[in-house]
Amino acid sequence: MSLHATRVLVLNERDPRHPKAGGAEVHVAEIFRRLAERGLQVTLVSSGFPGGTHADEIDGMRVVRLGGLPFFYPRAAAFCRRETGAGRADLVVDCLNKLPFLSPLYAKTPVLALCHHLFGEAAFLQVPWPIAATVWGVEKWIPRVYRDCPFVAISESTRDDLVARGLSSARIEVHHPGIRFPEVPISACETRAPSIVYVGRLEPYKNIDVLLRAAARLRPKFPEIALVVIGEGTDRPRLERIAGELGMGDRTRFTGFIDQAEKDRRMAEARVCVCPSVKEGWGLTVIESNAVGTPNVASDAPGLRDSVRDGETGFLVPIGDEAGFAARIETLLGDDAVAARMSRAALDWSARFTWEHAADRMQRALAATLEPGAR
Repeated sequence: MSLHATRVLVLNERDPRHPKAGGAEVHVAEIFRRLAERGLQVTLVSSGFPGGTHADEIDGMRVVRLGGLPFFYPRAAAFCRRETGAGRADLVVDCLNKLPFLSPLYAKTPVLALCHHLFGEAAFLQVPWPIAATVWGVEKWIPRVYRDCPFVAISESTRDDLVARGLSSARIEVHHPGIRFPEVPISACETRAPSIVYVGRLEPYKNIDVLLRAAARLRPKFPEIALVVIGEGTDRPRLERIAGELGMGDRTRFTGFIDQAEKDRRMAEARVCVCPSVKEGWGLTVIESNAVGTPNVASDAPGLRDSVRDGETGFLVPIGDEAGFAARIETLLGDDAVAARMSRAALDWSARFTWEHAADRMQRALAATLEPGAR
């Protein structure tokens, strides 16, 4: 169905050029730049950052930055109310992945809620308690405020979280994200050196210290073990200190942010990718690593239990279980047959997830939201 010239207002705290942009921003950008190519008029409303201009254009999307936190959310609400009230937008896409915008309270057009994940009590692992309490408290309003809105959730776990909070499953569709398929040589997993890679933000709720401790347990058996930690975040100083205390300082490299090609290369060189997070919306890096034939060991946590097929494309381990992580990583480092089997399955699994398919599904969801009686 055509949505040519439909004006869509997307509310998301960060845009793709924000220094702290993560998986949610990749998802929003990849979907809506494709829809912009198909004729949608997309305006992305996001917060500002040092060096960021008030107005920008990214891949055919108009970007409006409304200053830094904490004033961003009230400014975004005022902007949304003004634009929809003046007839300059036909539809609002409200992205729930940090603090909910609660846009159905003030938007004058239909609202589609796009939910990557909700924090719940995990917020207290990430930010100071007054901020965490605010997020936790605002999330309590989601069932009441969004009860008449259609939802797109990016994983079955996110859908189940929404249903557990009181939203109707009949109003929720699950749309898995796509990936950008890498253009790097892919060697047989079983021939790779005993190496481990982590990709993502370095934040407390990611539990990267569990990975460091698990790797340290394996060093006596694999003296040449190498650990590459890709990403940046507030937890980096602590993690670097822990690596040193564990005697892993010389075997661990913290790369910070690196470009996509370098990230692909490092994932393709690793024997195993590890994601010990306590919660994810889906696990984009899981599928990206699968696309270079790298199996995963991940927490049996929301989102990750959807993106990792336990026993096929990798292993799921109870959250925080250092011994369990060490045992599963050891299997992939030491058993060539298991590594080869899971690598092949990972490649097959990753081939299912394309951004074009994800954009097609979003286009249909947007069209359905605009149908009379949908709200």
